[in-house]
Amino acid sequence: MVEPLAGRDAVLAATGAHPYARLTAEADGAAFRDGSTVVWITRGGSTVCALGDGAVAATTAIRLAAEVSPDAPRWWHLPRLAGEPPVAARVRDEWDFRWTTSPPPLRAGEELAAPVEDDAGISALLDAAFPATTTRPGDRRVRAWWAIREGGRLVACAADRSRGGVGFLAGIAVHPDARGRGLGAALTAAVTRRLVEEHGMAALGVMSDNHLANRMYASLGYASSIPRTSVGLA
Repeated sequence: MVEPLAGRDAVLAATGAHPYARLTAEADGAAFRDGSTVVWITRGGSTVCALGDGAVAATTAIRLAAEVSPDAPRWWHLPRLAGEPPVAARVRDEWDFRWTTSPPPLRAGEELAAPVEDDAGISALLDAAFPATTTRPGDRRVRAWWAIREGGRLVACAADRSRGGVGFLAGIAVHPDARGRGLGAALTAAVTRRLVEEHGMAALGVMSDNHLANRMYASLGYASSIPRTSVGLA
């Protein structure tokens, strides 16, 4: 039996205040629970998020979109789907939501990390290092950008997109000609340390097949994780 839920507080109660729900659920967003699976709409109706069973979440997402916000959701962020999504998809990503509640081990180069206000420099770095990222200068979700400079040039960056009492890093990138020197780990460690101090928790998302990045994040204490499937609707 599918049960409607009334807003963020009900979503948090139904998910045990899971970090992913804390980060994404909105105060007045529509939501449903189907057994242990909880599905909610966020970002003004454009995005469906869920925890629990991927197949149940996809079925409930169709119903939720039809009943509450017809044709509006453009993205589904669901528990890992074993098969094909029950909708036409233009994009499908398999990724992991990882989090930590402990400060990371100290990394050489952390002292080089600092907040920056250099939209042009960040955009140029992301174009070279991470063109697929949706976290860009001007994104209202970004509280601050952090970066490492060398010779006046940005060589590593990360965005603080904390929300809902969860510190969240996104847009983590290192320039191709500066990789292999530990700059990504140093910057991530520095920002993680500050977010854990501020929120008691830091989280991030990483593609499941990016084994190098996953090993780095695990070494920084991001040991808790859940597998996700994101679907961009056709």
